[in-house]
Amino acid sequence: MTAPPLHVVFGAGQVGHALVEHLAAQGKSVRVISLHRPPMLPESVDARIVDLNVAGEAEKAAQGASVIYQCLNAPYTEWPTKFPPLQRAVIAAAEQTCARLVTLENVYGYGPTDGAPMHEDLPLAATSVKGVARAAMNRELVAASKAGRFPFAIGRASDFFGAGATESTFGQRVFANALAGKRADFIGNPDLLHTYSYVPDIAVGLAVLGVDDRAVGQVWHLPGPETLTTRAVLEVIAGQVSHPVKIRSIPTFALRLAGFVNPMARGLAEMAYQFEQPFILDTTKFESTFGRSGTAMELAIKETIAWYRTQGAAS
Repeated sequence: MTAPPLHVVFGAGQVGHALVEHLAAQGKSVRVISLHRPPMLPESVDARIVDLNVAGEAEKAAQGASVIYQCLNAPYTEWPTKFPPLQRAVIAAAEQTCARLVTLENVYGYGPTDGAPMHEDLPLAATSVKGVARAAMNRELVAASKAGRFPFAIGRASDFFGAGATESTFGQRVFANALAGKRADFIGNPDLLHTYSYVPDIAVGLAVLGVDDRAVGQVWHLPGPETLTTRAVLEVIAGQVSHPVKIRSIPTFALRLAGFVNPMARGLAEMAYQFEQPFILDTTKFESTFGRSGTAMELAIKETIAWYRTQGAAS
C-alpha cells in the first residue's frame, strides 16, 4: 500500500501551529519541525525537535516529504542575519526531497505603495532593512526553484492577528488591553484602511497552495477578513468586550527617538509607513482561482477575544 503524501511544516509558531492543526483535521499525514516541542498538538502529528542551524538536519527531518511549508521566523530585530540561513536550510530540504515548497511571506518586500492596493505583480522595491532582507530571501528561493531544484508556491499575508499572535502589531497590546479596559496601543493613523490577516485563514490558504497544482511557480495573496479602517476594527472589538476601546497612538517620531537605544522600537519605526497610508492587500487573484475564502471580521474578532480570555486576560 502506498503511503499517504507527507506534509512537513517547518515552524510551529502562530501560523505554523495553526497550519499543522488544519492539515491534521483534513486527515493528512503531518510532521512538524521546530526548535522546541509545540504544546497541544493533534495526536496524529509527528513532532521533531531540530536545530536548523546544524548542517544537514533539515534534510534529515524532512525525509519523505511531498509538501514542505516554510512558516519559520526569526527575532524581529535580527531578521537580516538569522532569517536567511533558516530559509536556506528549508530550501536544502526541498531540494533533497523534491517536495513542493510552500513559503509564507509578509509584504515588507514591496515597500511603500502610496496607498495603492498591493497586488502580486508589484516589484519588490523595499528600502527598509527588513524589507530588503525579505526581498533578497524571495529572490534566492525563486532562483533555486527555477534552477530545477524543486517546485514552489508563495503565500503572502498582511499583519497577523488571532490565537497565539500576541507579538504582532494587532496582538497583545490591542486585544489584551481592550479586555482589561485599557487603551489599545497603536502606531500611525487609525482612520486609514488597513488589511489585517487572520491566522486560521492564512493556514487554510497555505494548505490550498500545498495541494493545488495551479499554485505552483506563483505568488498568492492569502484572503482574510474584509479590509476596514483600524478604528472600525477596534469598534468591532469594543462591541464584543462591551465597553469602549480607546486608542493610544504612538507617534512615529517617538519610535525613532526610542530607536536610538531600543532595537525593537527602531525596527517598528522603519515599518511605520504601513500605518501612515492606506495598506490594502488585494486578494483577487487567489479568490478568482481557488474560490472565495476568509473569515468575516466580526467572527474573527470574536474567536480571537475568546482565545485571549483563555489566556487569563481580564473581561
